[in-house]
Formats: sequence, structure tokens, C-alpha cells
Amino acid sequence: MKKYNTPHRHRVIKTRLTEEEYAEFSERVTLCKMSQAEFIRQALTKSSIRPVITVSPVNDELLSAVGKLTAEYGKIGGNLNQIARCLNEYGAPYNGLSQEVRAAISGLAALKLKSCRK
Repeated sequence: MKKYNTPHRHRVIKTRLTEEEYAEFSERVTLCKMSQAEFIRQALTKSSIRPVITVSPVNDELLSAVGKLTAEYGKIGGNLNQIARCLNEYGAPYNGLSQEVRAAISGLAALKLKSCRK
């Protein structure tokens, strides 16, 4: 009796195909001149399947909105820095105004930090 050097396979994979999918599958198997099982094994071991990444319009709109907000934060931060520099250079006629500007700058920095972490 001749012994074959093939691995013992015990696991079964089942799937369902539409008529069109099955016709395409059968055609490929016939062209390759191999059994259905061997074709599937070859397809599993020798092909690379990459995940499909889809970007929905909602995500694009969201990214655009975040970009606009970030730009706006930058403009506001620039204005606040100019005001703070002016107050620091020429002295603050109103001590309370200086404290408000510093509080606004630190609040803006915290807001930027929070939006970057999301």
C-alpha cells in the first residue's frame, strides 16, 4: 500500500455563493486545473487580503470643520498674544484687564490642547 505525504486535514470551511459568484469560482478552478479544495487552500495561503477603508462624507465634513476651528483658534490666539505683549510692554492701565487677557490665553491654550487630544 502506497503512503502519501499529505497533511491530515480535519477542519471544514463552508460558505454560500450566489449563482454569479459560483460561476466565476468554477471558471477559475477550471482554468487553474485543480480541485476546488486546493484552489481555496492556494487562495488562502498565497494571496494577501487588505482591509477596505472607506471615508464617508460625514468624516470629510468633520475634518474640514475641525480644520477651520483650529485655524480660528490660531487667529484668536495671535490676537490675544498681541494684546498681552502690548499690555506687558506699555503697562496695563487696568490691572483687571491684564488678568482677563492672561485668563483668556490660558483658556484658549487649554481648549486647543483638548481639541488636539480628540
